[in-house]
Amino acid sequence: MIAWAVIVIIILQLSYAVCRSFIWYGDEPLYKPLLFIENNVDWIIPTVILAGWIVIFYIILRRALKYLNEITFEAEKLADPDAKPIHLSDELKGIQDDLNSAREQSLKNSALAKEAEQRKNDLVVYLAHDLKTPLTSVIGYLSLLKDEKDISEETREKYTDIALSKANRLEELVNEFFEITRFNLSKLTLEYSTINLTLMLEQLVYEFGPVFDRKKLSAKLYAEEKVMLRCDSDKLSRVFDNLLRNAVNYSYEETLIEIRLITDDNFVYIFFSNSGATIPSDKLERIFEQFFRLDTSRATNSGGAGLGLAIAKQITELHGGKITATSENEITRFCVKLPKT
Repeated sequence: MIAWAVIVIIILQLSYAVCRSFIWYGDEPLYKPLLFIENNVDWIIPTVILAGWIVIFYIILRRALKYLNEITFEAEKLADPDAKPIHLSDELKGIQDDLNSAREQSLKNSALAKEAEQRKNDLVVYLAHDLKTPLTSVIGYLSLLKDEKDISEETREKYTDIALSKANRLEELVNEFFEITRFNLSKLTLEYSTINLTLMLEQLVYEFGPVFDRKKLSAKLYAEEKVMLRCDSDKLSRVFDNLLRNAVNYSYEETLIEIRLITDDNFVYIFFSNSGATIPSDKLERIFEQFFRLDTSRATNSGGAGLGLAIAKQITELHGGKITATSENEITRFCVKLPKT
């Protein structure tokens, strides 16, 4: 706009200088128009400048509207997985790249969300179906204990053990339902305190003693005597509980589970290692996804809802840490890295 006003003034000054260099006579064709301009220059100049501004504004607005219409039309492809990549004018290449990147990320997130939702729905259906089996067994054996008054003590004990085992399995399945609900509806927040991390791990190993005995496993903790850490003790305990439970579920019988606590100047590292089938690389990449299970068989009693490791990852990252997994030569190792401060 300013440039146009300056150009008009310069052209007028140059024209005036050129016209002044000639001798004009009243009968010449240009004399009267030029005399009119000279006498009315005060309003002609603003009029010319204003007219130029209107033209410039119209051109700019028209171009902007063209670009806006182009972006609006192409933006409709953002949510269409079957559409071709977004293509804009050369002047809008930066916006084109940003829109294509956003579209790819949006489609990827949408696909992941649908996949997670489908896995969750499938899991709920499986769990609901599997609830019937232990429940039927519990009812059946309790009915036998009630109706058969003269059964031997050995048979009574056998029926009671079976009913208790099925009831425990039923409790696990119900807990998995609650785990799914909590994970979907709750937002984790941390409440910090300073704890003795070594003591926490010692208590965890002790509490898992009966679980180890049932699977004929043993566990060994290697750690310094007193490693202090500022963290949310309840939620961090849940991380270690999930990792140790995962190790129990996928360990060979009569093998050793190792827990190692290592520190340096800035971080603490907690390793959980167990002997079991090597996890394929494609599954290892997805092991921390929601509702992902290594063993998808409904007949198996190992594993849970596929949330334990996802929750462990979320809690670890909330602490500013990182959790990773490796698996080779039938040794699976999880590493939890946590900052000291």
